[in-house]
Amino acid sequence: MSTIQHVTSFLEKWAPLAYQESYDNAGLIVGDSQQEVKNVLVTLDCTEAIVEEAVQRNCNLIIAHHPIVFKGLKQLNGKNYVERTVIKALKNDIALYAIHTNLDSVKGGVNDRIAQQLGLSSVRILAPKRQTLEKLTTFVPVEQTSQVLEALYAAGAGQIGEYKNCSFRTLGTGTFTPTGSADPFLGELNQPEEVEEYRIEVIFPAPLEGRVLQALRQAHPYEEVAYYLHQLENSNQEVGSGAIGTLPEPLSENDWLAYLKSRMNLKVIRHTEPRNKTVQKIAICGGSGSFLLKDALRQQADVFVTADFKYHEFFDAEKQLMICDIGHYESEVFTKELLSERLTENFPNFATLLSKTDTNPVHYFV
Repeated sequence: MSTIQHVTSFLEKWAPLAYQESYDNAGLIVGDSQQEVKNVLVTLDCTEAIVEEAVQRNCNLIIAHHPIVFKGLKQLNGKNYVERTVIKALKNDIALYAIHTNLDSVKGGVNDRIAQQLGLSSVRILAPKRQTLEKLTTFVPVEQTSQVLEALYAAGAGQIGEYKNCSFRTLGTGTFTPTGSADPFLGELNQPEEVEEYRIEVIFPAPLEGRVLQALRQAHPYEEVAYYLHQLENSNQEVGSGAIGTLPEPLSENDWLAYLKSRMNLKVIRHTEPRNKTVQKIAICGGSGSFLLKDALRQQADVFVTADFKYHEFFDAEKQLMICDIGHYESEVFTKELLSERLTENFPNFATLLSKTDTNPVHYFV
């Protein structure tokens, strides 16, 4: 049996809620986390029609990319689509979960799926986040160092990009005097003690702090564990906004636009004036990405694919790259498949269904 909490814990290990933007509302919005999951419906947006689809397809958990509730609800009387959707979910005992900017921010998330759809290689984060890494410094008797490090690695510490089990150690002498009711691992009560110890340093993502400290305390031989935590200013290459990668081969701008339209299943592309150059280095951001234009320019991208550019923002490209605004829904719709694949791989005891409802509020007359 899998509960909603089993599912949400899995999703939040992949895309921690700590990585969501301050304005966001990712997480379990409606529902009892201890409820057993029947089936899951995956969608980009949550609307009344989506809840009705969940009812018809026997799903009691809806996982959406966009949260149905962004701001606090002071009333639930059905005066707008947000309130009506929440009411309908409550009446039908359907849980609503959103995995939004936290999934935008992690490797293997929304932007990596767009890069995959476009066939990009050498993909990396376009704008890595700062202050999302911490460093643990602790002191361990020499003989117990390996067991402590193994526990820290298992908790998620020591992973730097494609390198795992990363640490630094220096040899020194630790001093202490056990007093009172202490039960020392080494030494005698009221007797000064000197121990040859390693000073160990490991880096880990900030959301793992609790898990790493628990592992440290369980593996460390001392009853009182000395350690320090430091928040790092380093950019986290595993977490951030947007992505950038390269096409297998350069394309003319016209060929690129045709390629983009085909690969992303687009009806229309809003773009800046062609520069009569070939393109190969592609920056991307699912959803509203104009805030990343400077990053795309800084990394000398030939094209920036995103959505929701305003009229005057197109001028900001300064003919240094081509902006391709493909639409918000269109840029993120493949997120449904990404979520479905991950859930199906890890939860074979219920069905994960892709919503058949087109929730795009924007329509085109072509």
